[in-house]
Amino acid sequence: MRHTADMDIIIRRARGEELDSVGELTAQAYLGDGLLTFKDSDAYLAELRDARRRAELAEVLVAADAGSDEVLGAVAFAVHGGAYAELAREGEGEFRMLAVRPEARRRGVAEALVRACLERGRQLGLARIVISSQQQMAAAHRLYRRLGFVRAPERDWEPVPGITLWAFRVELGAPASRTSPANSDEGGTGGVTDR
Repeated sequence: MRHTADMDIIIRRARGEELDSVGELTAQAYLGDGLLTFKDSDAYLAELRDARRRAELAEVLVAADAGSDEVLGAVAFAVHGGAYAELAREGEGEFRMLAVRPEARRRGVAEALVRACLERGRQLGLARIVISSQQQMAAAHRLYRRLGFVRAPERDWEPVPGITLWAFRVELGAPASRTSPANSDEGGTGGVTDR
């Protein structure tokens, strides 16, 4: 468990009894932000809702309000070779399905979750973190850049024909720079990765 010093948010593993609500939070964030091509009929929606499966195959981290323990956001962290690693190569990790409740945005929730993934990668001795993101997610891209991510266009890919995901990477040699949490989660889902 990690308590962020500059905000009242705790980052921890999702508990079993929270997984259904984490899945629904993730699905609703994607739907609300228009990130699913076919809305309610999008095949990816079922995967977003299935946080129980994610927790079996990856690490599901949540950002919880320190006072109420309410889950404000969630992310799945995976390493190369894991079932949820789509982009990671040997020595790399990635995070996916980063989502923040609309009412919790602009509190630094997405930034805290991304930092937790970077920290987890360092704990595991990984060289870098790679992620995929939809092209229109400018606010998420600003967050990633503030935390040291750079575009990796050579690793862009299409999960389905016609939908190109942008790749980003960050080297884990040094801690990510600190920024004001008030500037985090600008618009959108505050850093939702498409995959």
